[in-house]
Parts: sequence; structure tokens; C-alpha cells
Amino acid sequence: MFVSYTKSVNCTIRRCVISKDTTNINESIRASEVRVIDDEGGQLGIMELGAALQAAEEQGLDLVEVSPNAAPPVCRIMDYGKYKYQQSKRAAEAKKKQARVELKEVKLRPKTDEHDYQFKVKNAMRFLGEGNKVKVTIMFRGREVTHPDYGRRLLEKLAADVQDITQIEAPARMAGRFMSMVVAPIKK
Repeated sequence: MFVSYTKSVNCTIRRCVISKDTTNINESIRASEVRVIDDEGGQLGIMELGAALQAAEEQGLDLVEVSPNAAPPVCRIMDYGKYKYQQSKRAAEAKKKQARVELKEVKLRPKTDEHDYQFKVKNAMRFLGEGNKVKVTIMFRGREVTHPDYGRRLLEKLAADVQDITQIEAPARMAGRFMSMVVAPIKK
């Protein structure tokens, strides 16, 4: 299974894509002497490049340069395709475990009834419990915009209702016909 891998270059008339993998494998290794590690992790010592390539070929594996800046460079005998596959699986697993914080929005009106208000507060608390930030927006229509104090009181009431699990990240402020405030869950 001795395979020669080269850096892939796929060029067209409009653009040129070059692979980001800069690992030297088999014949692309440029050093004359290399320190060789076998597939089980044992030291084989410093060898000429030809002898190291022959040792890898006898085992049916690849010679991969793992530390090119060392003197002499360190190479490992391994199945390069399997190694790349395991690296991609580890990267995907690490990406899956990352926590993403989203910004959820709860929209209210200045004349929102008490039952609807409680329903919106319950949704905001659920979003905060999931670890997301919540943007609370008051929408003004027509002449309601002349009374921003109604919207400010509603935002203060909501902030007081969820104050035990949140902190105010951005205080209430007016932007056109909307007044908004951002609350975030308290870090534990």
C-alpha cells in the first residue's frame, strides 16, 4: 500500500485552488537524513531517506514527515489515509462540542395584554435557560411612538420579572419605531 501523495493543485482559467495540506509524504520529503519512528511508536533511529522509504514500503505504509523543523526531520511510518480520516473525525467531534450562543427575539407591543405578556416572558425564560441571549423589542405603530414611556415601562417590567436569571447586556433604547433591550443569561 505504498502510495505517493502530492499536493493537489486544481487550476482553471478563472481561479487556482491549492490544497492547504503541507505535510510531506514519501518522495516529497526533501531531507537527506531523517529520524524514523515506526507504526507502533518505537524509535528506528536516524536513517538515510532511501532506507526509510524502503522500510515504509516493506510494511505497506507511508513515510510521513511529522516534524519538519527538527534536526534531522522526524518522520513516522503510518497509513496516511487512515491518519487524515482520524484527524477529520476529531475535528468534526470538536466542532460538534462547541457551544453556540444565539440571539433570540421576543416582540411586544405597548398595549400587550397581561396574558400575552406572561406568555412572552415564559418564552424569554425558556430561551435564557437554553443559554441564548434574548432581544426584547417593543414595536410602536402610528401615534404610539409619541409615548415611548409605555414601552420603557414594559421593558423594565420584563427585566424585573427575569432579573434572577439574567443580566442586562444592552439597556433599552429607541431606534425609529422600535425600542429594544438585550438580556443575557447569568454565567454560572
